Amino acid sequence: MLTIGAFVFLLICVFGSYLASGGSVEPLVEALPFEMWTIAGAAAGAFVMANSMHEVKHTMVGFGKIVKGGCYKRADYVELLSLMYYLVRLASTKGNMALEPHIEKPADSSAFQKFPKIVANHHACDLICDYLRLVGMNADDPNQIEDVMARELKKTLNEELHPSHALQTMADGLPALGIVAAVLGVIKTMSHIDQPPAILGAMIGGAMTGTFLGVLLSYGMVGPMASRLKGVVDEESKYMEVIRAVIVTHLHGNAPQVSIESGRKMVPNEHMPSFQEMEEAIEGIKV
Repeated sequence: MLTIGAFVFLLICVFGSYLASGGSVEPLVEALPFEMWTIAGAAAGAFVMANSMHEVKHTMVGFGKIVKGGCYKRADYVELLSLMYYLVRLASTKGNMALEPHIEKPADSSAFQKFPKIVANHHACDLICDYLRLVGMNADDPNQIEDVMARELKKTLNEELHPSHALQTMADGLPALGIVAAVLGVIKTMSHIDQPPAILGAMIGGAMTGTFLGVLLSYGMVGPMASRLKGVVDEESKYMEVIRAVIVTHLHGNAPQVSIESGRKMVPNEHMPSFQEMEEAIEGIKV
């Protein structure tokens, strides 16, 4: 809602100052539908040309993130760290093979069932199970596991950031598309050069509306949206980094509490639970 409210405030400032300074809204109202048709239509067509259908759909999903923000809050990180504590403690006390009933069918696992949001998060659930399964297969070199996990998480992050990059590319092109709309308006005006100055002035004003819209949409809407989406994706990627930190620290032979503390330090500061909060959360977890 903050994003929507900020955009409304932007529009109020831009058009409010224009009206307060004595500007007439009539030329804008008359030209807006046609100029918007030209600019938005061309931008949408170029966007589809430049991206696969999968990425187009991915970008549509991204609009929800722009409005809602990151999906992981403090409670989500506490739950994740609590689950990871149970798993690494189980592996430390009863051996890696004790993990098998939990990681083969997490939906039926007594450990995972306590955290249904993690089970529903297929990417996080698969990441946990896949790498703990590798540990059970004696792939216990922490440096090797860390390298593989880092490469996978980097690949995933790059894929998740593509909609942000696509929107930023659109933002970069919108001023030029505004100029295209303006040039078409000038061509239209020149074809009516025999008209009175009042009519020509209105037509030139309509043509300039194209440049105005292109710049406004670029720097006042699409550009900020791309930046916001990138920030949300970067923030959400820390959720997976927590998993990586816990597993790698565990493989280095550290105690479960140390592994969890390593993961806690990867949580964004805004949502990071305190040391005492995590102590209370894992205190009652029994293996």
